[in-house]
Amino acid sequence: MPNSRSKSRCNVLTLTCSRSAHSVSPASSPGSCESARATVSANPVPVAWWPEWWLPRVLAALVFGAALGLAGAVFQSLTRNPLGSPDVVGLDAGAYTGALFAMTVLGGGAAYLAAGSIAGGLLAAAAVYVLSLGSRLGGLRLIVVGIAVNAMLTALNAWIVLRAELDVAIAATGWSAGSLNGMDRHEVVLPFAVIAALALLLVALSPGMRQTALGDDQALASGVPLGRLRLLLVLAGVGCTATVTAVAGPIVFVALAAPQIGRLLTRAPGVPAAPAALSGAVLLLAADVAAQLLLAPVALPVGVVTTVIGGCYLIGLLAGRAGRHGAPSAR
Repeated sequence: MPNSRSKSRCNVLTLTCSRSAHSVSPASSPGSCESARATVSANPVPVAWWPEWWLPRVLAALVFGAALGLAGAVFQSLTRNPLGSPDVVGLDAGAYTGALFAMTVLGGGAAYLAAGSIAGGLLAAAAVYVLSLGSRLGGLRLIVVGIAVNAMLTALNAWIVLRAELDVAIAATGWSAGSLNGMDRHEVVLPFAVIAALALLLVALSPGMRQTALGDDQALASGVPLGRLRLLLVLAGVGCTATVTAVAGPIVFVALAAPQIGRLLTRAPGVPAAPAALSGAVLLLAADVAAQLLLAPVALPVGVVTTVIGGCYLIGLLAGRAGRHGAPSAR
């Protein structure tokens, strides 16, 4: 039994190592905990610009950014609020909780991480959904409920990390930053297929989304089944967020900013999905390039850069709203 737990810890740590250093091939698997720890402490090397290194990473940034943009468009459309995104309403925190459960209880591994993060995201969405039923999934109530769920899950995640063994805690903390480092072409095939299927589902649901943007009464009058539509939209948005989180960790604020950037660039009514996906793809790719170049040869996790971008975006959003409401005249 001790040997089994030791191997599980090595699996978790090795998986995180493949995300945090370019000096190790993503397909490599050290045979012992000592080699995994040596990988963590190894000196970083400059980014290799061969296609087998950068092409999967670039494609992952574009596809994952588009998926996060779509998820943000879904939840901002449902809540009719620019703060309605998976980052704010607790889906990212729920996916992280599921991944922590996989690391600490199931022993880590890519399959367990993927299943745990998707299950955690779905459970967090279900909690927000049930607690927000009185608001018909719209308006300020869902945002407030989501913030409360996010806060509780964040506290739970911190407790799990503090209670975990040292190796698992280090791996979980590194994974939580959100990173595209060490992305391998074999790792992105299945996530790309899942995201493509969810994108097709959102294309099929887009007429109903446009009708709901005009108001519930008008959508009902035009024959849109609001309950079924909203449930499918929530499932698609959670699927996009959890799929990205399962592979790269929680990459925050892209889903928050991308839909509004796309709406401003196209001057379209509502929160259109296609501009949100394109904005998310460009935003995440630009953030990943900045993460590689800012402290080169050390490659930062892309989540660090998106957090800074998201903070600036929130300040600008709040300042813009304050300006529109206006200040009392000094006359």
